[in-house]
Amino acid sequence: MSESQLEWKGYAVCDTSKWNEFQLIDFKPKPAGEFDVDIKIEFCGVCGSDVHTITGGWGKPCLPLIVGHEIVGTVVWIGPKVQGIRIGDRAGVGAQICSCLKCNRCDNDDEQYCLQSVGTYNSAYSECGTVSQGGYATAIRAHERFVFPIPDGLKLEDAAPMLCAGLTVYSPLVRNGAGHFGVLWAKALGCKEIVVLSHSERKREDAFKMGATKFVVTEPGYEKALTGSLDLIISTTDAVSAVKWEPLVSLLKVHGRFIMVGIPDEELPAFKATLFLKNGPLVGGSKIGSKKEAMEMLKLAAEKNIRPWIELLPSIEASRAVTNVKEGKVKYRHVLK
Repeated sequence: MSESQLEWKGYAVCDTSKWNEFQLIDFKPKPAGEFDVDIKIEFCGVCGSDVHTITGGWGKPCLPLIVGHEIVGTVVWIGPKVQGIRIGDRAGVGAQICSCLKCNRCDNDDEQYCLQSVGTYNSAYSECGTVSQGGYATAIRAHERFVFPIPDGLKLEDAAPMLCAGLTVYSPLVRNGAGHFGVLWAKALGCKEIVVLSHSERKREDAFKMGATKFVVTEPGYEKALTGSLDLIISTTDAVSAVKWEPLVSLLKVHGRFIMVGIPDEELPAFKATLFLKNGPLVGGSKIGSKKEAMEMLKLAAEKNIRPWIELLPSIEASRAVTNVKEGKVKYRHVLK
């Protein structure tokens, strides 16, 4: 079986000081492997991670760089040892495209935590040195372990943001028991009380439409009415100013969990050890999700008719998309087509 004859092109950022200026470039994927899958990209969600990367907020990226890791399209080539995926299938790729596939983490459905993980973009393959390029492009190549078949009941454009934003909040919800996906998944999973914490009233109406049972603006003193009432808090903010430990942790029941999935550019604020004495909270993080969780999530979305709130833009308007994300002007995800 021969390798796919795609023309690999993508919209790349070449200078972090000009982070919203994209150039159309040609690029080569890593050499095709026996377990690799090529997907012709039809839609790609625009994630906050894309903005943190191209601005240099998370460190100096490998340039030129094509970002995007909420990718869906049609399978156009498979390696000779690929199983369960066929040419012509609808499929997607999230924020990871490879791992060692043989460590304890990979063997126990924790492959997203593999110490040899390869990110969908801005990540080098150890065996060949090729830097991965993302989904603001014509195609993506990924190991079959990180390729997710899309159920027929989901539109591709709706499935795209589920593969990072959706999975990132789905995983801690099922492992410990938002972004707008936190509310959608919590409702679908049968949570009886879903509280949305927001810095302003702007999202109140939308939160209730999505399934929230309570909306709280985090003004001074907001925590008094909610102290000790929540089992789990999932923090999706990427603004360090929003992480005020004492009021947030006080909302948890005894041994309740505070899980961070947002990643601010700056260091988190310090806190005193006495923070843990009143209710014994467990503070942790979570990274995307496993393939097992991704497939469960997509099945749930198809069965429960879950649809993210998206705004479609043509790929040529990637600059507008990332600018809107950085400035908070999109409700609630841009998807490039």
